[in-house]
Amino acid sequence: MNKFWNGFSRSESAIRRVALYSLILNISLVFAKLALSVVTGSLALRADAIHSLVDVFGSLALIMGLIISNWKSSSFPYGFYKVENLVSILISLLLFLTAYEIVREALTTESLINPYGGWVLLAVGLMIPAPLLFGRFEARVGKIANSPSLIADGSQFKVDALTASIVLFALLGQRYGVPLDRIAALVIAIFVIKAGWNILVDGMRVLLDASVDAQTLMKIRAIVEAEPTVSAVKAVTARNSGRYLFVEVDVTLRITDLKRAHQASELMEKKIREAVPHVDRVLIHYEPQIRTKIRYVLPLANAKGEISIHFGEAPFFSLVEIDLQRKAVSRRDVLANPYRDLTKGRGLRVAEFLLGHKPDVVLTRENLSGKGPGYAFADAGVETVQIEAESLDKIVKDLLTEIKKDSANQSSVRFI
Repeated sequence: MNKFWNGFSRSESAIRRVALYSLILNISLVFAKLALSVVTGSLALRADAIHSLVDVFGSLALIMGLIISNWKSSSFPYGFYKVENLVSILISLLLFLTAYEIVREALTTESLINPYGGWVLLAVGLMIPAPLLFGRFEARVGKIANSPSLIADGSQFKVDALTASIVLFALLGQRYGVPLDRIAALVIAIFVIKAGWNILVDGMRVLLDASVDAQTLMKIRAIVEAEPTVSAVKAVTARNSGRYLFVEVDVTLRITDLKRAHQASELMEKKIREAVPHVDRVLIHYEPQIRTKIRYVLPLANAKGEISIHFGEAPFFSLVEIDLQRKAVSRRDVLANPYRDLTKGRGLRVAEFLLGHKPDVVLTRENLSGKGPGYAFADAGVETVQIEAESLDKIVKDLLTEIKKDSANQSSVRFI
């Protein structure tokens, strides 16, 4: 059911159909409220009819906005998506106009309630669930389709249901001799102003290119940081345009080959689109890293520092980071192998585990050439070097010696 709902709500024809339903419902409410206001003479009913009349213009603007927002033009390479946000702002301004008319009526027009039967109360009562249920439906469609104008229009209907409830309360009070008609009209105006303000703020945020919520930015950053080819994420920004999202990411990559860097950026873009809905464009700026440190990973046979002859079966791995400016060890950790007991795919899972720690060079006594881990490291831009040394301390000492000898060629250390 959810799959069907999502598919329905994201289709353009379904979105426009919901907007058409909105127009039909608003026109029906206008005629019903105007007729009842004539019968009763209720100022609150007349004010609510004015509210619904303005909603009719809002529904027309909604339909036009949905159509125009999907136009394409070479003069507008980023599309007309923000037309939807302009429509939502127009709806908010119409709400403010509605509130003004209601207040003016309440303060300057005399309220003359005519005698009316119980059927009027029933008719007003029936006008409460229709806009409430449709407003919830439209807002849900708007959220799934990420359509700000549909969400704004759905909020309008919820306010309509609330104002109809206030009208019913006022008519009930009037029936029993309590003059609430004028007060009810002013209360309706307050709710209309509040709804208009919320819609206006949301629309202006998008038009001014405000950033999307922090949670979405964190999700995008986590996707990018998890990529083995990425050595650092410099910036992640995103903004809304209508119902769509534009994302920009600045990263440094550990790979220098242009073709492989492009493949890495395409993979990141694909994962961002899969994780974040309604993304129209993803722009990834990448540049090769300038090394100030080199991070080495070595398989250990034991915690004492003896180098393992096997890669995937090694119980531990040593992570050694050397600062190239100070030519000294800046970090030295021991990592337990979580996949040591696997019978299948162990080497590849270990490689993926180690890539999460962002190594630059893997030193191992086992030849990884032509094997799964070797391919995984190569795809991530990680250098693999086969060594013969058996002691971690000796390897670290030799690394420091080699770096001090030839600091201009820091990444080409070899062990024969």
